Amino acid sequence: MAARRTGSRLIKALGYASAAGVVGAGTLYIVYRPHDVPGLDAASVPPPTYNEGGFFKSPNFPREKTRAEHIADLKASAGSAFKQAGSKIAGALKGDQVQTETSDGEEYDLLVIGGGATGTGIALDAATRGLKVACVDRDDFAAGTSSKSTKLVHGGVRYLEKAVWELDLNQYNLVKEALRERRYFLDTAPHLSSWLPIMIPIQKWWQAPYFWAGTKFYDFLAGSENIESSYFMTRSKALDVFPMLKKDGLFGALVYYDGAHNDSRMNTSIAMTAALYGATMVNHVEVTSLEKDANGRLCGARVKDNIAAADGGKDEFTIKAKGVINATGPFTDGVRKLDDPSVQEIVAPSSGVHVILPGYYSPSNMGLLDPHTSDGRVIFFLPWQGNTIAGTTDAPCPILQNPVAGEQEIEWILSEVRNYLQPEINVRRGDVLAAWSGIRPLVRDPDKAKSEGLVRNHLVTTSPSGLITISGGKWTTYRQMAEEAVDEALKEFPIHTRPVPNPPLVSGVEGYHEDMVLDGTCKTHAVRLVGAHGYSKTLFINLIQHYGIETEVAKHLTTSYGDRAWKVAALCEPTEQRYPVRGKRISALYPYVDGEVRYAVRHEYAQSAVDVLARRTRLAFLNAQAALEALPQVIDLMSEELKWNQGRREKEWRDALRFLGSMGLPKGKLELSRADVEAGKVGKYVDEEYGMYARHDKPDETLESDSKFAPGRNPVMDPDSPANA
Repeated sequence: MAARRTGSRLIKALGYASAAGVVGAGTLYIVYRPHDVPGLDAASVPPPTYNEGGFFKSPNFPREKTRAEHIADLKASAGSAFKQAGSKIAGALKGDQVQTETSDGEEYDLLVIGGGATGTGIALDAATRGLKVACVDRDDFAAGTSSKSTKLVHGGVRYLEKAVWELDLNQYNLVKEALRERRYFLDTAPHLSSWLPIMIPIQKWWQAPYFWAGTKFYDFLAGSENIESSYFMTRSKALDVFPMLKKDGLFGALVYYDGAHNDSRMNTSIAMTAALYGATMVNHVEVTSLEKDANGRLCGARVKDNIAAADGGKDEFTIKAKGVINATGPFTDGVRKLDDPSVQEIVAPSSGVHVILPGYYSPSNMGLLDPHTSDGRVIFFLPWQGNTIAGTTDAPCPILQNPVAGEQEIEWILSEVRNYLQPEINVRRGDVLAAWSGIRPLVRDPDKAKSEGLVRNHLVTTSPSGLITISGGKWTTYRQMAEEAVDEALKEFPIHTRPVPNPPLVSGVEGYHEDMVLDGTCKTHAVRLVGAHGYSKTLFINLIQHYGIETEVAKHLTTSYGDRAWKVAALCEPTEQRYPVRGKRISALYPYVDGEVRYAVRHEYAQSAVDVLARRTRLAFLNAQAALEALPQVIDLMSEELKWNQGRREKEWRDALRFLGSMGLPKGKLELSRADVEAGKVGKYVDEEYGMYARHDKPDETLESDSKFAPGRNPVMDPDSPANA
């Protein structure tokens, strides 16, 4: 009996050990399993090579329509509508039946107002479903909130915390949706987005299990779409990775993963991809009124070309469409009031201020999140484009086209940054290279009472006249927002999707076709954006070996343009030097080159100096003073491309200075003329930054060549000194 009981205990012990081993092995596999990390795969298409004759065969990228061709298409839509109206009248007089649709198909199915992330996303979704769509914006693509984000592609750990503590199902669903969209985002544009580890400093031991549980739940919600698992980091390891962290009271850190991206370049890529799929994409075209038919239903819009006005001309015309979608972010209510002046406002604008600091304030591959600042807000501290971005604030604000970051908000951010950096690191106001304010278009459901608060995700509404408005949301979920807006349009308007049997060869490589059938349903989760097909982490090496451009410039071009870096490099002027062979920088501090300006004008519809400095390149966002110093060269390059006269060049200078004022350029520099800038007075202008450095301190050891007096001569004892006269 005793032997039998001993054997039974042994079997139980072995069983428990086996079960523990299985659970442990499963856990280790889940944590350390091979991950499909976006951007690490080889390019979908091979890089260009030399053919048998020794000639370089560059990719044959499809041609984009010019802006003038797009405007002609917009005008043609009204022409066909007028023809249709005339034929209806003639048919009515004759008693004939008239078809309700135009035979030539010039009228648009959809007109999208707004060229931000959501508006261009709608255009891409509609075009890939076979709809005829136009998208216009009174300014540039991404001119508003879409270029002034925190640069994160994230589900929102703070939203998850609120969802748990407040038992808020809407917040939970928002996080889950955003985590799914995060993966689509990174897959369709691997050159413009990447994974970023973000550290949460832990001050108390009991915070470790709390944050660990939170980040693990965040991983769990991402499911199969997750990439890397969160993990705990000891105090010594945290300080090794992030040496700027304050040591006092630091217990350790939790690290979780989210995405980061180049927001305005992403927006531009969405717009250009939509254009290649047949959408009419026009920036700097302003809607002045909405058109309605005899039944009071929207049928188009009256617009004016602001570029023609900038050149001293006038160009106003009508665009006809079966449906109109309002995707204007903070300016949503302005368009809604064009439809119905008495409509209740739904946008509650909130200012999000960000500041840019030098890159030495943070590691190049690790961000930081402070979840509990002095007033309870969340602040991010992230590496971005070689500098450090810190933000953001959250305060009610007026709706302006180019809001200015307030000094109080800037000081608050700097104060919070000082709280978690070592005390010997002096965070100075003069270290702020740029500062801007982006307006979050938080929305209130017009069908609910005001007491029910704001909607935290997006909202789709339709007016009695048929104006569809998509508002709210966040950058990460732009694709889902666009899909829902097009779905609503299909229910509201007499339009129908169609297969796209011959999609454009976006990759530019013959024989390569997307593994995707455009059958009229939404496919944007799989549509790779312009530049993605030929991109790989090693593409910059091919670019260096062929064009002889600097390594820093090559890396920048491939992560900003993907495979279109080949075109940008080809547009760079030869330097006539041994190295680099091509690529003249427009700023000595940053890797932006002349070819980017030409490419922006020829292939990305850039129409103003601000378009280039702020949204095709990111110089204005990285360093407002460097952008001012580059402005003369940018205006000259664009003048060559667009044939600007002297009046237009002067207007571009004034407009750019005004915009740079909203990016944190000191007021004293807003009055500088072009001659002043070219004479180098930007850096010499007396301001806070001028006195920050040891500009005039003499070296500790004076060399003979540094002295104005002959060796052995003492000027104090000189008999010719005026003091001895």
